[in-house]
Amino acid sequence: MAAEIRTRFAPSPTGYMHIGNLRTALYEYLIARKLGGKFILRIEDTDQDRFIEGATEVIYNTLKMAGLKHDEGPDIGGSYGPYVQSERKNSYMEYARKLVGLGGAYYCFCSKERLTSLKEEYEKEGKAYRYDRCCIGLSKQEIDAKLAAGEPFVIRQKMPDTGSTSFDDAVYGTITVDNNELEDQVLIKSDGLPTYNFANVIDDHLMGITHVVRGNEYLSSTPKYNLLYQAFGWEIPTYVHVSTIIKPDGRKMSKRSGDPSFEDLVSLGYLIDAILNYVALLGWSPGTTQEIFSLEELEQAFDIHGISKSPAVFDTNKLNWMNGEYIRKMTPEAFHRIAAPFYSKELVASGIDTSRISRLLQLRTEVLSAIPGSIDFFAALPDYDIALYENKKMKTNPDNSLENLKAVLPVLQGIREWENNTIYSTLTEFAQSLGIKNSQVLWPIRTALSGKDVTPGGATELAEILGRDESLKRIIKGIEKLGGRL
Repeated sequence: MAAEIRTRFAPSPTGYMHIGNLRTALYEYLIARKLGGKFILRIEDTDQDRFIEGATEVIYNTLKMAGLKHDEGPDIGGSYGPYVQSERKNSYMEYARKLVGLGGAYYCFCSKERLTSLKEEYEKEGKAYRYDRCCIGLSKQEIDAKLAAGEPFVIRQKMPDTGSTSFDDAVYGTITVDNNELEDQVLIKSDGLPTYNFANVIDDHLMGITHVVRGNEYLSSTPKYNLLYQAFGWEIPTYVHVSTIIKPDGRKMSKRSGDPSFEDLVSLGYLIDAILNYVALLGWSPGTTQEIFSLEELEQAFDIHGISKSPAVFDTNKLNWMNGEYIRKMTPEAFHRIAAPFYSKELVASGIDTSRISRLLQLRTEVLSAIPGSIDFFAALPDYDIALYENKKMKTNPDNSLENLKAVLPVLQGIREWENNTIYSTLTEFAQSLGIKNSQVLWPIRTALSGKDVTPGGATELAEILGRDESLKRIIKGIEKLGGRL
């Protein structure tokens, strides 16, 4: 019987969930769901220097918001706990000592001063630094004496001197590294805690992890991990290394550069389902033309073989488009609920029916954070430049706009049923009677009503929402602004 598929998301609690982390979590989750396995959450907090208070809650909240429900973890338990590395710290030394006995590691008593001096010597000679194995030849008696005397030590992995190490990756294929390129990395630090490189191997084995998804920056470290697995006689998991996520200019995405985290995207008004859909396609192709996937559809469609080696470009324009597609699939009521928090207090207090504004916005909105700037004119007409009346496509300019606004004002004042269809038919009939294009009447009215060159609706839709009195008031102000007098 085949072993149960077990994947793990093992983030460090360092403050936020960047897009690369979210993609790793998503791929781990999808592999488990597609293959009928378990998705495990493990918190890797052995690097206390980088630990940020409250960061673990960010991880929980992100997974919950994204719908990536884990089957085992610190908050829900499981048969392979504890699921926080700092709570497993006593087990790592045991395995490190065992590895020493197997000949795959050794004690190193070199002081920080010696290592610093050694590094400086390498730098003077223009060489890449690597530990010189000063302690590899210590006898058991020497080691026991130093341990008995309480001398500080680390435990280093003993790399083979000759030959090569190969491993298979589900994305990159077979990769081979000469063993003489591998440094004797530290496995247990002088404080007794494990390094990331050691702890993740021990934990993955003890938790029965079968598939490991991580960034391709770890390709160079993987031979070291495999040598550990081999030294212990353990089964090596399936590696799935994913490419870097870059910006359109080729630079790697990072929070330090101001690139958004998952939480940032949500606060900017991107829908969680759209974010997940987009992130899934950052370096993965379904092999079809389909681009819009629900999480349930991704669970069925995801295949490791669709992951690309090429860097994935985070294109905000593509994300905006996808978010807009999700917005337009919503019911009007659902969209109004998510749009309402972006309406200003002034607009809400104005008495305007904001649900009618939402119906206009849903057809034209890509990102919710753009809403305030696109509808602020409903609450108060901004001070605008008469240059807005100049529009070559609409065949308007300040002169004919003034003329047409003055001519249409009494027509508007005569409308009693102030609703979109009536206003529109009245204005188009008026334009026809003058022998001019509809746009030469509608554009000046839209400009006078909004003071903007881009609005969520046309002139008559805006007029209906603003109401008869406010609309007439703004058109009169537009006539005055253009230099006319009644």
